[in-house]
Amino acid sequence: MQERLPQEECQKAPVSLELLLGVKSDPITYRYSFQWLFDLMAEEGVTHLQLGTFFELYFLPDSYFLRLREEAKKRGITISSVFSAYRELGGFLSEDPEMAAVTERNYRRLIEVAALLGASSCGASMGAFPRDRLGFRERGIRRYLEKIKELLHYAKSWGLEWLTVEPMSCYAEPPCTAREVRAIGEELTAYWQKHRDTAARFGFCADVSHGFVDEEGRLREDHVSLFVATFPYLHEFHWKNTDAMYHETFGFEPENLARGVVDVRSIRSLLFEKRHLLPKQRIVGYLELPGPKLGRDYSDRLLGPMLRQSLRYLKRVLCGEDENR
Repeated sequence: MQERLPQEECQKAPVSLELLLGVKSDPITYRYSFQWLFDLMAEEGVTHLQLGTFFELYFLPDSYFLRLREEAKKRGITISSVFSAYRELGGFLSEDPEMAAVTERNYRRLIEVAALLGASSCGASMGAFPRDRLGFRERGIRRYLEKIKELLHYAKSWGLEWLTVEPMSCYAEPPCTAREVRAIGEELTAYWQKHRDTAARFGFCADVSHGFVDEEGRLREDHVSLFVATFPYLHEFHWKNTDAMYHETFGFEPENLARGVVDVRSIRSLLFEKRHLLPKQRIVGYLELPGPKLGRDYSDRLLGPMLRQSLRYLKRVLCGEDENR
């Protein structure tokens, strides 16, 4: 089987699946500049950025994003995706119509920002239900689906190809099971098929470290089955490591490999083995690190080495090399 992977020296043609490596910008927020991150990515040969949201994003003028796009381009970086870094677009799950209205306004601005940056997609986690309001869960999901159908048309009008959502790791943050992933994917894909001339496509921004452990500590959905469930609707995904309870997330630095349960080699194999299920044959996996403690002189300085170590590990394994070299 011939494959294309993220280092030029290990790319082969022709290909059946192009698996690319990128970075999500979350860990630099309020810590380093975008220019710093662009330079690091260029030095590591990683050219795809997923812009994570930050609080000012929804209020900045168009000119800010046009400048950011140009700064990335100068360093050979493509801002190919925009995705939420928090739960700030979760108001569709709220019983409060004012919360839903603010979410819709901000979601529309997110779509505009993605278009200004030249990204092909944008998205967000669905949000979180308050633990004391889980009785609204089914109605909240239904409201989300109806609102996203409207936003698919707005995204298309701005030239975007996809809107995305991320499966999460607990019952209060749907979807969290393979069944829910399939139900949402089937409904929104069917809607797009009926309106493909006027609506962007729906897809998942999956995460290889997300699984569902219930409040009793019982494993309900492991990270591999949840990831595979997204395959018929998969647009992009996050590379991240985690423990067996999905309690902590971390990268692929040498000190974290032993305690992590995410097997990069197995994930890579799954994508190629089940590539016939995928809706597209060019997929970017973005390294999504929480980073070290924010706002400490002794910890902020560690972010660069953490990113470089994880990116280099991912590139070695994705290229089929011995990760212990």
